[in-house]
Amino acid sequence: MSGLDPILLVLLWASLAALVAAFGVLPHAFAGRLPLRVLGWANALASGLMLGVAYSLFALIFASGLLGGALGALLGVAFVWMVHVGTGTAELDLNRLDELAPAYGYQVVLVNVLHSAYEGVAIGAAMLISVPFGISMAASLAVHNIPEAMILTAVVTGRGASLSQAAALAVATNLSQVLLAVVTFAVVGALPGLLPWVAGFAAGTLIYLVFVELLPESYREAGHTSIALVTLIAMGIVVALGGGGGS
Repeated sequence: MSGLDPILLVLLWASLAALVAAFGVLPHAFAGRLPLRVLGWANALASGLMLGVAYSLFALIFASGLLGGALGALLGVAFVWMVHVGTGTAELDLNRLDELAPAYGYQVVLVNVLHSAYEGVAIGAAMLISVPFGISMAASLAVHNIPEAMILTAVVTGRGASLSQAAALAVATNLSQVLLAVVTFAVVGALPGLLPWVAGFAAGTLIYLVFVELLPESYREAGHTSIALVTLIAMGIVVALGGGGGS
């Protein structure tokens, strides 16, 4: 794929990461309704993968743009907080599987779209650092999309959706990931001085999502020890695979 246009390369890998989300319905197809403990572990796996991506971005960006990366991260945290407060999703529990209020279903979908958008920024920034690094980040977030889709599937199938509809919705909520990956790559590629800021922004958004949303929910569902282990192992794998991407 070395001869592929860079924008098309980003589009390809971001699209593959989005499509992988459809596999999140498979555990439900084979095992039926999943217990909250399993969903907690799924959240922990997603958290570890996101932390690995954030750490890898920080490690490479801080080497060349410490101030921009740090300020970008703070902006990322503030931005996510403001968006979630503004959309009424700041305190949303994503695992209220028996909640049938129409507003709750829309909020869960919105949260998934927002999460995917932040991940798209991370993919676009990583691709600008280096193609191998960008591919490793896209692959990590693709795997992360599976447990995230498991939780979405549990919510929407409990509201009467079929597994095929849940799979389509899981992919659709990740289209923002594809869009933001391409836009980030194009805009920051034209204005390279923004790279430390944008990479820091992406890392900050992911860290906020993990520590404010995903991990607290995981702890409530599956206990601290198992959640910590799953999160740390997932993070370590991503760092090991992606840490050398800038070379």
